[in-house]
Amino acid sequence: MDNFRLSFEFFPTKTEEGTKKLFATRDKLAELNPDFFSVTYGAGGSTRDNTVNTVLDMNQRGISTAPHLSCVGESVDNIKELLNQYADNGIDRIVTLRGDLPSGMAAASGELKYANELVELIKQEHGNKFHLEVAAYPEMHPQAPNFEQDLLNFKRKVDAGADSALTQYFFNIDSYFYFVDRCQEMGIDIPIVPGIMPITNYTSLARFSDMCGAEIPRWIRKQLEAYGDDSESIQKFGEEVITQMCEDLVENDVPGLHFYTLNQADPCMNVWKNLGLW
Repeated sequence: MDNFRLSFEFFPTKTEEGTKKLFATRDKLAELNPDFFSVTYGAGGSTRDNTVNTVLDMNQRGISTAPHLSCVGESVDNIKELLNQYADNGIDRIVTLRGDLPSGMAAASGELKYANELVELIKQEHGNKFHLEVAAYPEMHPQAPNFEQDLLNFKRKVDAGADSALTQYFFNIDSYFYFVDRCQEMGIDIPIVPGIMPITNYTSLARFSDMCGAEIPRWIRKQLEAYGDDSESIQKFGEEVITQMCEDLVENDVPGLHFYTLNQADPCMNVWKNLGLW
């Protein structure tokens, strides 16, 4: 467990009230002494200013904070400007992504179209200044033509200079271990950290999972459907499922856990406490 990593992901908010709640969540999760926080970046840079301000504010509060940076719809000059701003403010980790396509966009636009190109640009501009995280998809990226091509796309990011990876969330741990095994067969040896999504609301989870290609196993889906509007039962069941999944992952020596918080502290903290790792 010496090199085990714990990290939490937030999204920037648009209101003063939302920002206050975000920082209250951040302060609560800081009690767990994570290795870093990360802050998402909207499609086509739609949350750029909010992301930058949130990252810089969080980073000043004592725990390393990594901005997400995507290249879709962004000019190289804008990306370089952001990188310089982060470097000047002591940011040392970036989650490097292609990014979601803005609504109505059929294909990637901008001077850089793929995450491996963004990794290459950052390495060219700043060498090893930043620890570069990239995304991994144990159940395949929803826009990939097939699993083999998706593996090759991931390898391109690693070959470009990625230091470690954060996975899309999943509920079937076999998919994660199969993905890691295939990566090792291809000579990929960077840490691949499982992404964890707490279960707190079935409707929104089902909708988001359908969009991003994360499979909800039938037995979980059916149990959540059976609870209907009983949010307390959904959250209790969700906590049990995610705790057991994380226990299995930790027992199999994963390099860490990365929680998608949805700007909520308690679901993540409860799982972490259940693991007995605090």
